[in-house]
Amino acid sequence: MNLSELPIPAFQSAQHYSNTHIQTVLPKLLRRTPLFSPFWQTLPLPDNDFLDIAWSEAPHRTTSTTRPIFILFHGLEGHFSSPYANGLMHAFSKQGWLSVMMHFRGCSGRSNNYARAYHSGQIQDTRFFIESIHNRFPENPKVAVGVSLGGNMLANYLSQYENDTFLNGAAIISAPFELSSCSNRVNRGVSKIYQNYLLHSLKRNALNKADLIHQALKLSKPQIKAIKTLREFDNLLTAPLHHFKDAEDYYHQCSAISKIHNIRIPSLIIHSKDDPFMDSQVVLSSPLPEHIHYYLTEHGGHVGFVEKHNGKLNLWLERSLPLYFDSLLNKG
Repeated sequence: MNLSELPIPAFQSAQHYSNTHIQTVLPKLLRRTPLFSPFWQTLPLPDNDFLDIAWSEAPHRTTSTTRPIFILFHGLEGHFSSPYANGLMHAFSKQGWLSVMMHFRGCSGRSNNYARAYHSGQIQDTRFFIESIHNRFPENPKVAVGVSLGGNMLANYLSQYENDTFLNGAAIISAPFELSSCSNRVNRGVSKIYQNYLLHSLKRNALNKADLIHQALKLSKPQIKAIKTLREFDNLLTAPLHHFKDAEDYYHQCSAISKIHNIRIPSLIIHSKDDPFMDSQVVLSSPLPEHIHYYLTEHGGHVGFVEKHNGKLNLWLERSLPLYFDSLLNKG
């Protein structure tokens, strides 16, 4: 699309830092500790499980019905300490917004109560969470951002609920819209490093619930430890725990790429051509509705987008997304 249609600056990777892997890893090196301490809340779920919620401040302090609310959904095995997570929450709170992030089951540092946890198409928890915010702040404008797996999940949510999202707008960042091709991509070349990093976290969390998983699937600790790829993990755990036939059935049902056109609220989708988690099958090529803006950058890696701004290395998303949503809410 023509960037002039968007109220955000063009992304230009910082000089000497345009390599896809540098872009992907650099945010972790730039931000080794969170920018603030969140206010934590535990949200009980109808099935006797729970979600851990991180707020930028105690939500009961918000009494204004015009104060906008920024809602964030993290990526695979992400959490509040992920650089993009606390960074985006901080960026919006500096603009006067109330920021909040839902941790998928088991991602806050506490194991959830069941063998199952979360996946890229699990929108029931998201619906319950957003409804709880809407019930608490019915008049406040609300927008949501989904990052990586959380972006694919958010696209599924927006497409499923269409005109009943409780949201005024959305943004989706580095989302693996075609799950099968992304699973294949991270099992090739240097990208295996990212696969191994994610697998380490997935297997650690699974081993913390090994007894529950063994009761559900008869899968032993040695079998979990022996898993070598994300596809194998999805085939042995994600799929059967969440009632899919196998990994490919899970990928087919939960990939959002065919559902983008069902999104009815104003949305911004950002991908990078050099994302090491994805290939060309994830790039959106067909025309999109006018209310969906697609920005495909040359560089940026996976949820990296490191620029140089005012003489310093900076995370472009934290500068751009508040501008996008401020413009969206102030139209008319």
